[in-house]
Amino acid sequence: MQKLSSVLTRFIHAYLSVIRLLAGVCMGLIVAIMLAQVFYRYVLGDSLIWAEELCRYLLIWQTFLVLGLAYSRGEFVTLDFLPSALPPRGKWLLRAVMAVPIIVFLGVIAWYGYNFASRFDRQTIPALDFIWTALTGNELGLSIRWVYVSVSVGTILMAFHVAADLFVTFRSQFLNNVSDESTNAGA
Repeated sequence: MQKLSSVLTRFIHAYLSVIRLLAGVCMGLIVAIMLAQVFYRYVLGDSLIWAEELCRYLLIWQTFLVLGLAYSRGEFVTLDFLPSALPPRGKWLLRAVMAVPIIVFLGVIAWYGYNFASRFDRQTIPALDFIWTALTGNELGLSIRWVYVSVSVGTILMAFHVAADLFVTFRSQFLNNVSDESTNAGA
């Protein structure tokens, strides 16, 4: 049991590190591209016609990658007047009941998001085609589907975060009937 817990802890740590790294790379690329765009427009009097489009796609991916992290950290807007009036076991039960429609909804969004993305297999990303053609003389031909599939990836990751939140709090809140604040104060 201890070995499984250790493996699970390492997996979660690796997952969080990868998501943070990808989000940081996306943000770094956005900043670098926008700085280059400002330099080209206001110093050189020219414009990078692909910059805004590429930054938009990077921002979309970054947003969907970090949705689950924001949920896990409690950074979504919540109305907590009912949960705050319940004992820890009641909070967990309410959270579990609310998780079912949330996970179903996220599954539906992932399904339809993937269905929508698959309709655009033959449409390419113009910004990347322009950049790649300028560098190599050939079009890259990367499908815009890879931008749209971010919806499915983000909603699946968020569903995992919702389920993981229930799993992590089960022992303390449901079995031991101890609130999160009590376990955090003792830690």
